[in-house]
Amino acid sequence: MYKRKLFYFGLTTALILFLALLSTAISAHLTRENLHQSTIAQSLLVEHEKLSSISYRLFKQLTDEIIFGRNANQAYVRKKQNLIQQSLTQIRKLELEQRHALGVSFTQGSVEDTDELVRLIDQITVEFREVVISDNKAPLNQQEQLRRLLEVTIDDQFREAINSAVARQSRVVAAINARIDALNSAILWFAICLGVLSMPLILYGCYWLFNQLYQPLILIANATNSIALGHYQQPISVKLDDEFEELAQSINQLALRLKEHENNEAESRKQLEREVKQRTSELTDANLQLTKLDSRRRQFIADVSHELRTPLTIIRGEAQVTLRMQSVSVADFNQTLNAILEQAINLSRLVDDLLLLTRAEMNQLNLELMPVPIIPLLESELTKWQKLAQQRAIFMTVKTTLTNPIVHIDKHRIQQVLSILIDNAIKYSKCDQPVEINLAQSDKLLTIAVKDLGEGISAAEVDNIFERFVRFSKHNEGLGLGLPIAKAIVAAHDGRITVSSSQGQGSVFSIILPLSETP
Repeated sequence: MYKRKLFYFGLTTALILFLALLSTAISAHLTRENLHQSTIAQSLLVEHEKLSSISYRLFKQLTDEIIFGRNANQAYVRKKQNLIQQSLTQIRKLELEQRHALGVSFTQGSVEDTDELVRLIDQITVEFREVVISDNKAPLNQQEQLRRLLEVTIDDQFREAINSAVARQSRVVAAINARIDALNSAILWFAICLGVLSMPLILYGCYWLFNQLYQPLILIANATNSIALGHYQQPISVKLDDEFEELAQSINQLALRLKEHENNEAESRKQLEREVKQRTSELTDANLQLTKLDSRRRQFIADVSHELRTPLTIIRGEAQVTLRMQSVSVADFNQTLNAILEQAINLSRLVDDLLLLTRAEMNQLNLELMPVPIIPLLESELTKWQKLAQQRAIFMTVKTTLTNPIVHIDKHRIQQVLSILIDNAIKYSKCDQPVEINLAQSDKLLTIAVKDLGEGISAAEVDNIFERFVRFSKHNEGLGLGLPIAKAIVAAHDGRITVSSSQGQGSVFSIILPLSETP
């Protein structure tokens, strides 16, 4: 009788569980379809935004062709056109998938918007070409054509078209999200209804089981209390029904095992405390490092933003002023182009420095290694800096047993490192103080040391001086990339760079490189 009632109770519970699982499966299928549609819609929205970004960069480079000549930015223009074609292909593919999934009425206008965008992009490209090939002897006509192209075709027509496509796709995304919310609400109410209907049956079954299992549960509860109090010797000694006998044996075995584990508890706790303390210390150190790195990252972003904003503002201002002039002479054009070129060179240098550090971190710094006599290279650098800083005393000493030591290096990269160290030595020491370049040999290593007699570097600064983006309060020029670049280049040559300094006595930066094997 007991088993039969238990069987009925299990059958009823299984039926309720089957209904719950069936509804869950249906809900999962509908949710997956909606999420797939949402993914397509989100991807389309991203592709429209990507198309807008690439198109505006293409228009900017086509504008550069008008300013700098027909051959300017050809490679970049072709690249951007290929990217636009790829984006349009992806948009058409996703739109067809979306239309197949949602229907024509739900996605009405999507394909037509794309066709309009293609037409506008082609039209704008053709009009740019017409401005480029127009007669250069009539700059005012060119300016009017360019103004109409920028203000009417691009700012009004193209911007309106791309914004319309983005807005339409945003509405599709919002509608799909609303559909998902409605489905979730329906699933929630179904679950509530199912719970309301099944709860009385479950409560009744639980009440019946409680009455049937009360005595065995009391014995088991007393046994567990005995185990909790530390009484592990046969906590259940009464013979129970077959359904509970196996459980009673398991509890008795558990008591014996707990007794064994209790004997080792103190040692395990101590070991755990040691490990927790060690992990806590490691996490604390890691958190401090992360905080430090985040602070430097924020400073770097601010510095780079400032360094990029200034030349870009100058370039934009020079170009706008020249374009607004009614009559522009060759001298005015040359002055504008020179100013833009100067700022472009500054931007290029900054980007090159950041790219060099990134490639060095990824072990992708390409070096053109060849055997180079080091003394002529140092003499060349010495001559160059003596000309650049004629008011400074810059000299070199050589202490080596080899008459012509040779190192296997990338000559231009090592010259870059020497320029960084010599420039820092000149910058951070007084005008009447000399700068010394020392060359020394030790076993199979060659050491190039750049010494100055400046204020020196504090111990706290020395520990972090080769880290990227580190600048100190009294040395606030630049972005703090020079020494990290020098370290990356020397490390790529299987060498190392060190610094020794004392407050008020100057600093010595040493480059240590392996000597090449003499033939």
